[in-house]
Amino acid sequence: MRNRNQPIAQEGYPFIVLFGFVTLVFALLGWNFITLLLLALTLFTVYFFRNPERVIPAGENLVVAPADGKVIFVGEVEEPRYFKERVTKVSIFMNVFNVHVNRVPCEGKVVEMYYQKGEFLNASLDKAADCNEQGGILLETDSGKRLLFVQIAGLVARRIVTYPEIGDVLARGMRYGLIRFGSRVDIYFPKGSDVQVTLGEQTVAGETILGTLS
Repeated sequence: MRNRNQPIAQEGYPFIVLFGFVTLVFALLGWNFITLLLLALTLFTVYFFRNPERVIPAGENLVVAPADGKVIFVGEVEEPRYFKERVTKVSIFMNVFNVHVNRVPCEGKVVEMYYQKGEFLNASLDKAADCNEQGGILLETDSGKRLLFVQIAGLVARRIVTYPEIGDVLARGMRYGLIRFGSRVDIYFPKGSDVQVTLGEQTVAGETILGTLS
């Protein structure tokens, strides 16, 4: 997978180079105020696409957070696409200051994927899960347990990046994509799972334990 051992996610390189070049041009022209603004934008872009290492917890059937951010929903919902029943959903909202590289919640094989075009509503809204642009991965463990996790674009986000393909075997905590300039990841646990995370909790991708599969 991409971005292993890279301090800056490669998806950010075009933006960093572009903003850096424009900053240099205005610096040579002597437009100091605009140069400072563009320099701040360049540095923020580097910060936004940072890609830190994480310590992945060990343990059978553990599910870790796929995103840095704040838990804005924990509860039962109807999941009509794959589970076709009421399951527990956890939603993690990422603001622009969070790390945006997403990580695999648990080990398993990619058995289904989907991509849905849609709107760009504020990702903290409930209806964003239905209306917004999104991409989901259904993972199956060796013991047959399934977990669905969905990247959802938001008000500012305009590009969902997902690395795996159907058939890939993923390890817990490995990088699997990012959402450029936003926004939210939803995790759907199968029935009987023990969800331990609480509403309002701050999560760290690859490290924070959300719960265990049944």
